[in-house]
Amino acid sequence: TEPSEKMAHFLTVDRYLYHMRLSDDVLLDVMARFQAEMVKGLGRDTNPTATVKMLPSFVRSLPDGSEKGDFLAVDLGGSQFRAHQVKVFDDGKQSSQLESKFYPTPKEVIQGNGAELFDYVAECLVDFMETKNLKHKKLPLGFTFSFPCKQTKLEEGVLLAWTKHFKVRGVQDTDVVSSLRKALQKHKDIDVDVLALVNDTVGTMMTCGYDDQRCEVGLIIGTGTNACYMEEMRHIDLVEGDEGRMCINTEWGAFGDDGALDDLRTEFDRELDLGSLNPGRQLFEKMISSLYLGELVRLILLKMTKEGLLFNGKVSTALLTKGKIEMKHVSAMEKYKEGLSNTKEILTELNLFPSEEDCIAVQHVCTIVSFRSANLCAAALAAILTRLRENKKLLRMRTTVGIDGGLYKTHPQYAKRLHKVVRRLVPNCDVRFLLSVSGSGKGAAMVTAVAYRLAAQRKRIDAALAPFLLTLETLQEVKNKMRTELEYGLKRETQASASVKMLPTYVCGTPDGTEKGKFLALDLGGTNFRVLLVKIRSGRRRSVQMYNKIFAIPLEIMQGTGEELFDHIVQCIADFLEYMGIKGARLPLGFTFSFPCRQASIDKGTLVGWTKGFKATDCEGEDVVDMLREAIRRRNEFDLDIVAVVNDTVGTMMTCGYEDPNCEIGLIAGTGSNVCYMEDMKNIEIVEGNEGKMCINTEWGGFGDNGCIDNIRTKYDKEVDEGSLNPGKQRYEKMTSGMYLGEIVRQILIDLTKQGLLFRGQISESLRKRGIFETKFLSQIESDRLALLQVRRILQQLGLDSTCEDSIIVKEVCGAVSKRAAQLCGAGLAAIVEKKRENQGVEHLQITVGVDGTLYKLHPHFSRVLRETVKELAPQCDVTFMLSEDGSGKGAALITAVAKRLHNVGQK
Repeated sequence: TEPSEKMAHFLTVDRYLYHMRLSDDVLLDVMARFQAEMVKGLGRDTNPTATVKMLPSFVRSLPDGSEKGDFLAVDLGGSQFRAHQVKVFDDGKQSSQLESKFYPTPKEVIQGNGAELFDYVAECLVDFMETKNLKHKKLPLGFTFSFPCKQTKLEEGVLLAWTKHFKVRGVQDTDVVSSLRKALQKHKDIDVDVLALVNDTVGTMMTCGYDDQRCEVGLIIGTGTNACYMEEMRHIDLVEGDEGRMCINTEWGAFGDDGALDDLRTEFDRELDLGSLNPGRQLFEKMISSLYLGELVRLILLKMTKEGLLFNGKVSTALLTKGKIEMKHVSAMEKYKEGLSNTKEILTELNLFPSEEDCIAVQHVCTIVSFRSANLCAAALAAILTRLRENKKLLRMRTTVGIDGGLYKTHPQYAKRLHKVVRRLVPNCDVRFLLSVSGSGKGAAMVTAVAYRLAAQRKRIDAALAPFLLTLETLQEVKNKMRTELEYGLKRETQASASVKMLPTYVCGTPDGTEKGKFLALDLGGTNFRVLLVKIRSGRRRSVQMYNKIFAIPLEIMQGTGEELFDHIVQCIADFLEYMGIKGARLPLGFTFSFPCRQASIDKGTLVGWTKGFKATDCEGEDVVDMLREAIRRRNEFDLDIVAVVNDTVGTMMTCGYEDPNCEIGLIAGTGSNVCYMEDMKNIEIVEGNEGKMCINTEWGGFGDNGCIDNIRTKYDKEVDEGSLNPGKQRYEKMTSGMYLGEIVRQILIDLTKQGLLFRGQISESLRKRGIFETKFLSQIESDRLALLQVRRILQQLGLDSTCEDSIIVKEVCGAVSKRAAQLCGAGLAAIVEKKRENQGVEHLQITVGVDGTLYKLHPHFSRVLRETVKELAPQCDVTFMLSEDGSGKGAALITAVAKRLHNVGQK
C-alpha cells in the first residue's frame, strides 16, 4: 500500500479511538487522582468510603540477606494449587532453591464448601511433604492466598470476597489461616507452623527483594492487576504504632469505582463493564488487565465493522461472540517484526477475511488499547513512586519494582512502553524493573523466612534488654536500700563507711520572703565561671534581679596551681565589680562550688577531690573559702563578706524555695545526679544540736558503691564502670545520669551488632569510640515527633548506616536505658519523700521538689517516668516538681540572704 493510504488507516483509527490516546498531562492528572485515593485509603475516617482499600499486610520488613533455613509455601489462587519447598542459604551469595509440585483444583472444590477446600489444601501439602521426605521436620509455612483479605496480623486474614471464579461457601468473613490450621491438625504425622498469610503481589515484592534490597514495590500485570509498596507506619491509621514501615496491598483494581475515572472511560469500556460478572466494580482493572483487553478490542472491531470501516462491513459470528478475541491474539497481532502475517492469520481463523488495510487498522487498534493499559498502569505506579520519594524526603530516589504477570512477560511491547512512560512521569526516580521468577510461592516462603528471622531476633533483643525492665518489687527494693543507706550516712558510727555520704551543708532555713539586699554570687563548676550581682526585694513587690558576666577558665589554669586558680577567680570578680561600678561596696557573697566538699560550717568547705577535668594542685583537703579569702587579700583592692559555700543541688532547692515555701528537696538530673533535702537536726548525729532543720547534700551518686545494688547492674553497666575515670565509684550515678546513659546505649549496640542483630553485623569505627553516643542523641532519638528517617540521620552522623529496622531497635534500646534511669532516680527520690513524711509524722505529705538538669529538662520522657515512679512508690506523698531557673547563681545569693537573716536573728 502507498504510505499515504497506510496513513489514512491510521488516522481513521486515531479519530475513532481519540479518547484512548492519553497525553502526559492527562497521565499526570491520573497520577494526582491516584495519590489522593491512596491518602483516602490510609486514613481511618476516610477508608470506609475509599475505593482503593490500601490493605495493611503486616509484612514489616524486606529480606536483608541473613535469612536461612527450610520453608514451605502453599499457593491458592489460580487454576492450579501449588506446594513449594524453599531452601534459603546463608552463604553470602543470597542463593535459594525452589522445588514445587502442582495439583489441580477440581471444580467441585472451588465451588464447594470451606471445610472441603482446606482439607484438600492440607492433603496436597501432606502428599508434597511425603514426596520430599519432609514429614519428620518441623517447618514454618507461608500461605499465598490471592484474594482480597483484611489482615489484622501477619498470620491472620479475613476473606473479603472471592474473585477469579472461586465460589466456596462459608469462607467469606472468616479467618482463612485458622481454617487451614484446623485442616492441618487432622494430620497428626506432620508438624507445620503457619507463620504468614501473603497476597501474590506482596510475594512478588519479597521474591525480588531477596535479590535486590532496593525493591520496595511489587506489581502484577496479568489476568488481574495490583500493586503493593512499603509505607511508613506513621501514615497507616488502620494499624497501631508509628515505628517502621509496613507493606500496603493497594488493591488498585477498584480505582475509579466511585466515578473518579468516568471522564477517561470510553463507550467501549462501559459496554465491557456492563457485560462483565461484576458490573461497576474493578473499573481500573478492566481498563488495564489482560483478562479484559481482548474483549475491548472485540467491541471496538465490532462497532467499526458495523459502521463499514472494516471487513467491508461484514460482521462475522466471531465478532459477535463474547470472549472470542483473547489477550494472546492481541499480543500476537502486535508483533510488528513479523509484519502483518500474524494479524492476517488470526483474523482469518476468526472467519474475518481481511484486506491488507484491515490488517493495518486492526493492528493499530490493538496497539492503542494495550498502550493505554501501559499508560494508566504507569500513572498509578508513578503515584506510588512519588509517595515513596516524598516519604523519604529525597530529591532523587533509586528504587526497584518487582514485577510479575502474563501481560508484562509475554506482550512484545508492553514492558518497554511501561518503563518509558514511568521514567517520563517521575524523572527524579531512577527505577529498576526486576522480573520475578516464581513470585508468589517463593515470595510466601521469603515472607515466612523474614518473619522467622524477626521472631528469632526479637527473642534475642528482648533477652538483651530484659535486665533493664525493672518490676515494681525491684524498684521497691531499691527504695528500701536507699532508705537504709541514708540512715547509715546520718549516724555517727556508720558515716565514715557509708556509700551515701549525707554531707551537712549548714544551710538551716529556706527563704521566707523577708530577704532583701544586694548580694554577689560566684558559680564555679565547669569550664566557665560566672560572677553575679543579685538584688532581692521583699514585701509586696518581691522580686529578684540578676546581672551576670561569664568568664572562661583556660585549661592551664584548671590544671595549674591552686594559687593561680583563685587569683584568676579574683581577677574576674574585680573585672565584674568595675563593670557594674560597685568596687567600693563590701557585699555578702555566696560561692557555688560544684565539687564534693566536707563542710564544718556554712562558710567552710574542704574540697574532698576534684572532678570534671579540674586538677589544680594544693587544693584537695583545703578549705576553698580560705583560699578565696587569701586571694582577695593578695590583690588588696576590695573586701567581700564570704557568707556561704554552696553546692549546686542546694542552690536549686533554694531557688525554688523562694517561689514555693513547700520546697524542701533539691534534685539535679543532668550530667550528674544528686539530691539534697531539709533534715531534722535531731536525726543528724554528725552535727551538734537538736533544734530546727539543716539541708543535707546526700551525694547519692555513690549509692551502691558497697555492692548493695549489684543485683540490678547489667554487664553493660559493668563495662561502662570499668572504662570510666573512677571505676567502682558513683555506681548509682552511672546508671541514672546523662554523662553515662549514652555510653550504656553504645555498649548495648556493640553487643547487638556482634550478635548480627544490628547494622548487618558490622561494627563501624565510630561505634568503637567511647563517648561517641552523647546523651543528647538519646533525647533526640526518643522524641515522639521524630520520624525514623530523622533517627537514621542522627545515626548517620555517628557513621552508622542503619536500615529502618535498625532505627527501631536503636530507639528501643535508648528507651530501655533512659526509662530505667528515670525509674531508679524515682525510687531514690521516693525514699527521701517517705523519710520526710515520717519525720513530720503525718499520714499524708505535700511537698515540692526543685529540679534542674538537662536530662530532666530536655529528655522527652524522663521527667514523666520519674514523676510516675515516685507516685507509685510513695503513694502517701503528694509531690510537686518545680523547674529551677538558675539554681546555682540565684540559689547562692538566696542562701547568703537566708544565712544573713538567720545570723541577724541569732545576734538579736
